[in-house]
Amino acid sequence: MRVAVIGAGVIGLSSALCIHEQFHSLLPSLQLEVYADHFTPHTTSDGAAGLWQPYLSDHGNLQETLWNKETFDYLLGQLNSPAAKEMGLFLISGYNLFTEPVPDPSWKNIVLGFRNLTPKELELFPGYSYGWFNTALMLEGRSYLPWLTNRLTQRGVKFFHKKVESFQEGVDVVLNCSGMRAGHLQPDPELQPGRGQIIKVLAPWVKHFIITHNLKSGIYNSPYVIPGSEFTVLGGIYQHGNWSEENSAKDHKSIWDSCCRLLPPLQKAKIIGEWSGLRPARPSVRLERESICQGNLQGEVIHNYGHGGFGITIHWGCAMAAARLFGSILQDKKQLSIPPGPRL
Repeated sequence: MRVAVIGAGVIGLSSALCIHEQFHSLLPSLQLEVYADHFTPHTTSDGAAGLWQPYLSDHGNLQETLWNKETFDYLLGQLNSPAAKEMGLFLISGYNLFTEPVPDPSWKNIVLGFRNLTPKELELFPGYSYGWFNTALMLEGRSYLPWLTNRLTQRGVKFFHKKVESFQEGVDVVLNCSGMRAGHLQPDPELQPGRGQIIKVLAPWVKHFIITHNLKSGIYNSPYVIPGSEFTVLGGIYQHGNWSEENSAKDHKSIWDSCCRLLPPLQKAKIIGEWSGLRPARPSVRLERESICQGNLQGEVIHNYGHGGFGITIHWGCAMAAARLFGSILQDKKQLSIPPGPRL
C-alpha cells in the first residue's frame, strides 16, 4: 500500500512516524513517501522558537485541548530518555503577563506548577498588573525535525524534494500536511497566513520565557522573549492575511524596541539572525478524512493542517488522530484484521 505524505514540517513528519510505528508490522506492504518543496532547515517549524504553549483560549474546542495535552504528556514522557537532547527537548519556566485580570487558560492543568504571579513578581514588569508563572517544555524545531527525519529514514521511508500540485494518482492514501500550501491543493477560504517575524539574539542571562498579551491587538502582537539552547528569540508580530516572507525593517524596529522596553538588558544583546514565516492560521485545525475521485481512481485523503502558531504544541496529538483515521481507512478496505488500538 502506497501512502504519500505532503509536507515535511513538524505535522507531516510526526504524522508519518506515528502511522509507520503503528502499522508497519500489521501491514507489510506499507510504503510511506514524504513529498515537500521545503525540508528542514527551511520549514516554518524550523523558524519556531519551540515553546509548548497553546493560545490563551481554545474557543470551546475541547478536541484541540485534548490534542495539546496528548502532545505535552508524550513529550514529558520523552524528557528523561537518551533521545531528549537530540530532539531539542527540555523544560523551561516563565511568565505570561497582562495589563488586566483574565480567566485561567484551558491548559492550566496540563503544564507544571501553574500559578498566579505575586505582587512582588509583578514589580519586575512595570506596566503589567496580572500574570501567570508555569513550567512548560521547549521542543526546538531545528533539532526535532532532523531527529524525526532520521527516524523515518531508518524505517525505510523515502523523501522526495518536489512541489506537489495536486493529490497524486497511483497513491492509496494521501496525508495532506502541507500547512500554508493546503489552499493550493484544495480551495480553503478559512486558511489564511498569520505572518510572523522574529529576531535571534545572544542573551545567555535570559533564563525564563516572558510572553506579554495585549487582548485588544490579539495573539502574538505584543512582545515575547523565549530563550533557547543556543540563542534567544524575540518576537511580537502576527499579521493576518499578509503573505510576505521577507523580513521587514519596520517590524524589526517594532520587535526590538518593545522587547528592550520589556527587558532593558536586551539592548546589550548581540543580534545573530532574523526570520519571518507564515503560520497556517485557521479557525480550527482541519483533521478529517475525505474520499476524492481522481479520474477513474478513488483516493483517500487525510487532511491535517491549519495549526496556526501552535504546530509544535499540538503535533503529536494530531499525529495520533491521523493514525486512527488511517486505521479506519484500512479497516474499510479490509486490509487490517487487527484493530489499531483503543479509540479515545
